Amino acid sequence: MNRQTTVTIVGAGLAGSEAAWQLAKRGIPVRLVEMKPVKYSPAHKYPGFGELVCSNSLKAEHLSNASGLLKAELRAMGSLILKCAEASRVPAGGALAVDRVRFSDGITAALEGHPLVTVERGVVRELPEAPAIVATGPLTDPALTEAIAARTGVGALNFFDAAAPIVTAESLDMTKVFRASRYGRGTDDYLNCPMTEAEYNAFYDALISAELAELHDFEKKLVFEGCLAVEILASRGRQTLAFGPLKPVGLVDPRTGKEPYAVVQLRQENAQGTLYNLVGFQTRLKWGEQKRVFGMIPGLENAEFVRYGVMHRNTYLNGPAVLGRNYALKGDKLLRFAGQLTGVEGYMESTASGLTAAVSLSKAMAGQPEPDFTGRTLFGALERHVRTPSANFQPMNANFGILDALPYRVKGKKNRYEKLSEVAIDTLNEVIKEYEL
Repeated sequence: MNRQTTVTIVGAGLAGSEAAWQLAKRGIPVRLVEMKPVKYSPAHKYPGFGELVCSNSLKAEHLSNASGLLKAELRAMGSLILKCAEASRVPAGGALAVDRVRFSDGITAALEGHPLVTVERGVVRELPEAPAIVATGPLTDPALTEAIAARTGVGALNFFDAAAPIVTAESLDMTKVFRASRYGRGTDDYLNCPMTEAEYNAFYDALISAELAELHDFEKKLVFEGCLAVEILASRGRQTLAFGPLKPVGLVDPRTGKEPYAVVQLRQENAQGTLYNLVGFQTRLKWGEQKRVFGMIPGLENAEFVRYGVMHRNTYLNGPAVLGRNYALKGDKLLRFAGQLTGVEGYMESTASGLTAAVSLSKAMAGQPEPDFTGRTLFGALERHVRTPSANFQPMNANFGILDALPYRVKGKKNRYEKLSEVAIDTLNEVIKEYEL
């Protein structure tokens, strides 16, 4: 296949727009299909590309934060989205926040003005012929959703993002947390946060009075069967949690030799053992409220949340079942997916997936080896997350916990994170040189 073959990209959000730019700058013609303004999803209102539906913040910029590292990686690869964000910046302290309209207009103008990008406005109801990238987001049109499901198989798509918060293992107070399984059966796979009656009651009172995040109108009638939010469960009575997800039965605190009044269990989230999720804590609490209320759990007082709990309408692939390397559909390396549809979570994460998919597709089309960004970069770590088998696959933000660990010890979290960033940037520069990106 020659480089003059046109690539179809469906969706001009952050991922699709970035993918289009990366292909066009490599001399590959792009057909970019965006359904707005012919049709709008329930959450979209502006006709321009890269519309930000929620916050206008693209998060932190410093290299002791994973969001800052991801921006550094995008900058090294000549990201259009990052360039437009920096050009439309508004004051936001240490974060990068943008004027939504200027940001979208900048992306739209760059792509509509590129001689290798042909923009079409209309609804796509079938999977496009390869080479193609599908980047239609968490509110993919129902007809295309059905086409994706038909191609990938039953159970390959998830339609609700009901996920518990995830914290870093190193931020837990292990003087309060103990490792054990109920009744000592099997291996000690869970971390347990024991509560006294007084601690449980204080936590319960804070939980049921905490402020909830608003739902979009189209989400208000959704029923999350078998996956009730923890605050809804708690509202059924003071002891509901103690006899439900927080039941202490079969767990003995080795420090007291007794069963606690209640126990919050943490389950390992990744193979490296650097991340743990709060079992049964799917929630609609606002993020600040989650940090405050869940910080009352013994051992989680200083917990670092890499992902907060969510319950909302979100279409995404069961990545480990259907995706191969660099967001390619298993069995067809010329058909890729990108953005939140793949199971990455966040603006810059979606952008990074679009970039990775496009750059890799360009190499595949030329019959050349695809880049291996490795788990030392966030590009590679995010891509690895969405295709790594998991009993409970959930979308993921960029965070240092998904990176390969350093082979040596660095004292202090800030210093360690900055060193991880240094390694990531050095690695990415090596990949750029090796694969001529």
